[in-house]
Amino acid sequence: MKKVPRGKVLTINAIREALARRHKATIGCPITTGIFARIAAEAAAEEEAEGKKEIAPYWRILKSGGEINARYPGGIEGQKRRLEAEGHKVKAKGEKFFVENFERFLCDLYDPGDPHEA
Repeated sequence: MKKVPRGKVLTINAIREALARRHKATIGCPITTGIFARIAAEAAAEEEAEGKKEIAPYWRILKSGGEINARYPGGIEGQKRRLEAEGHKVKAKGEKFFVENFERFLCDLYDPGDPHEA
């Protein structure tokens, strides 16, 4: 989560793939990954509330298809506001919200210098 720079986004599925690759597994559990992403998001929000400036940018982690995660701190509106402040366009599709053209802004977690990536 902390590796995603301003203006970039990442999907929870990409995190799952990176975790599986790093640990030489075939798949990263979607439930566990989602739970820990939410825990990290809530911890970051708590740190921000305490005045910490450098927090994990949880709002940059999207569900599959570029969907905003309504369960993150601040809900849809909070995440939408943060993403738009970073230059992203957010569009509603029914009751769900998506980052428009999110694929163009995906962060690459692959690090060829990481011994776990070999």
